[in-house]
Amino acid sequence: MDPHMPSKAGSSFFRTCFNGVNALSGFGILSIPYALAEGGWLSLMLLFVLAAICFYTGLLLQRCMDSNSLVRTYPDVGELAFGLKGRMLIAFFMYLELYFVAIEFLILEGDNLGKLFPQAKFHIAGLKLGGKSGFVIFSALVILPTTWLRNLGVLAYVSVGGVLASLILVLSVMWVGAVDGVGFHERGVAINWSGIPTTLSLFAFCYSGHSVFPTIYSSMADKTKFSRFLFVSFVICTIIYGVMAVIGYLMFGEATNPQVTLNLPVEKMSSKLAIYTTLINPLAKYALIITPIVNALEEWLQVTKNRFIGILIRTLLLISTVIIALTLPFFGYIVALTGSFLCSSATMVLPSLCYLKIFKSSRRWNVELVMILAILVVGVLIAVIGTYVSMKQIIRSL
Repeated sequence: MDPHMPSKAGSSFFRTCFNGVNALSGFGILSIPYALAEGGWLSLMLLFVLAAICFYTGLLLQRCMDSNSLVRTYPDVGELAFGLKGRMLIAFFMYLELYFVAIEFLILEGDNLGKLFPQAKFHIAGLKLGGKSGFVIFSALVILPTTWLRNLGVLAYVSVGGVLASLILVLSVMWVGAVDGVGFHERGVAINWSGIPTTLSLFAFCYSGHSVFPTIYSSMADKTKFSRFLFVSFVICTIIYGVMAVIGYLMFGEATNPQVTLNLPVEKMSSKLAIYTTLINPLAKYALIITPIVNALEEWLQVTKNRFIGILIRTLLLISTVIIALTLPFFGYIVALTGSFLCSSATMVLPSLCYLKIFKSSRRWNVELVMILAILVVGVLIAVIGTYVSMKQIIRSL
């Protein structure tokens, strides 16, 4: 089938845009005010720059897919460019990013439930745990049965509320500022150079949707509208992120937490709505997030038909994320590490490298080539510097 010809089957443009916005508008929205607080007002320009870069590298992935009709997923692009090593490298980044997101889900649950119930104490197997640690374990116990499900259709329907959840969160925070007395009085700073690496890492995390873009492209009824879909998705998400960053920074200034919900006055109904909205998504999405990792492990171990081994793998995977979440309960730093090391690589470095390799025979020096090389350099700098700063912050906090 010609990829440029509309197909009778497949997702409509509206549904595709919804899927794209849902893929991009994750819980990075909680950290976006903190990212602005780290870098200062002028760093907001970097949000738009990264949005433009990630939009463009999404188009590069489309070109790579159009060069071979058998390419349908991001690892397929890696294999087309660099063979089996390319496939394994991209799969490694994809699965590790999903694993980190699962850890961040648990930290998020513990932090926000601890905010709602600060006096809570847990006694588990003779151990006395504080509220946050206890809530991480409690959330894991609630999530555990959902990970055993093979058919995730019900959870998929629940997770569709991701876009709506982001809008409710933004409106709730605005309500706290405009109606519930917090106000928008903080002035902030123009620029904070020392915080720019963290800002860039968190912004990169917000635009990490490239792992699903090829799948979305393959599912489109009219693939000629992919560039329009990308543009609409990035514009909507950038508006949501920009509004949240500005109102959060105006409300809390330099005191902004890595999760803006932790700044909200918990006695207000609008604050509770924001926090409960934040809590629902991880409970519904955790199983969906780890399913690709589980499937890959089952195929590698050749136990796809063994129900017991499948449940054991899921359980051990959940336990491992709980251990890391309890050991490294630093939401902002972990998200920044994910954004710098994994997301910047998956959204900027790897698409550029794959494109340059696949089209090396027809490559000529022109403005576009210089731009792609510049994107490659930016992605590598964010990955190296951002990872160093994030690791330094995590080690210092231990």
